[in-house]
Amino acid sequence: MTAWIIRGGRVGEREQWALDNGLAGGGFSEVPDLTDATAREQVHEKVETSFPGAPAGRVSNYVGQLWAMRSLISPGDLIVMPMKTTKTIAFGICSGGYEFDASDPDLNKRHRVRVDWKRHDVTRAAFKDDLLNTINGAMTIFAARKNHGEARLRAVLEHGSDPGAGTSPARHPSTPPASTGADEAEVSEIADPNPAPTIQSIRDYVRTYLVENFGTHKLTRLIADILRIHGFVCDVSPEGPDFGVDIIAGSGPLGLDSPTLIVEVKSEQGPIGATVVRGLKGAMTSHRADQGLLVAWGGLNGPAKQELRNDRLSIRVWDSDDVLDQLFSVYDRLPDEVRSSLPLKRAWVLDVGEA
Repeated sequence: MTAWIIRGGRVGEREQWALDNGLAGGGFSEVPDLTDATAREQVHEKVETSFPGAPAGRVSNYVGQLWAMRSLISPGDLIVMPMKTTKTIAFGICSGGYEFDASDPDLNKRHRVRVDWKRHDVTRAAFKDDLLNTINGAMTIFAARKNHGEARLRAVLEHGSDPGAGTSPARHPSTPPASTGADEAEVSEIADPNPAPTIQSIRDYVRTYLVENFGTHKLTRLIADILRIHGFVCDVSPEGPDFGVDIIAGSGPLGLDSPTLIVEVKSEQGPIGATVVRGLKGAMTSHRADQGLLVAWGGLNGPAKQELRNDRLSIRVWDSDDVLDQLFSVYDRLPDEVRSSLPLKRAWVLDVGEA
């Protein structure tokens, strides 16, 4: 079995359609039905006809992706959809091979495979740098193989976090032995493309740098530096048990004016639960704070979100993407020692997205 990355459009326009209907794919609207294309050469002919005068490299790239959707993606394969609309990653299992729905009025939704979607809430903070580079590959459809990609992605589906490149390549218990011969060579041809230099890939690189260099208490101090730029006076708890209070912050010259703020910082890769939310609420009450900030690097699980449902006006949550947004917005005003340990340079990147 193989792990496949299948994107949902340049701006995520097919993501909700895919999740709602148990599908993946779409795109390549110029290409007609491939059902009768039982050989790769037939797919090549249809692509050449659909894109007259296109460079040979572009035609070959499209043929590889369409042949994968037509004949290589099989029931039981893992399907991974990086989502642009939510910044999370969706995981599912292929439940049916290639289909072409000529009745769909949207030409970009006709080529598809069936998927039993299992979850769509995995944050990008759950992945190590090398696996994120694979996910950010510069193609719409490709196989994830480098550094035991399939085993690690299945681990993320089951446990919520990436075990890293040292993961055993042993197959998943429910996975039959990998195919060999022509199919194996064809899969390898569209496996692990180089990452595209997009805004998302740059954010992911900064995200993993923070994980590796600003873990636990250093992340707390970074959050305090960001809050100070926003006008708060911050008292940071020392390393060790903090009883639900990492930062006590307030306004005014002494930090005693409203709004007062209690901050809890959790740097775990996976989503945190309702117990942490309840702890923050208790700390807010005991310290008579006006507001609470929960920095949950890996996001919140369902019960934690439910726990916060009625506290949206008093508690704010920052996940890793929110922290990045805050960091980029105040970076040039951070202390010199922080910027020296987190060296960023502003640059323009052409973010044209995928086909």
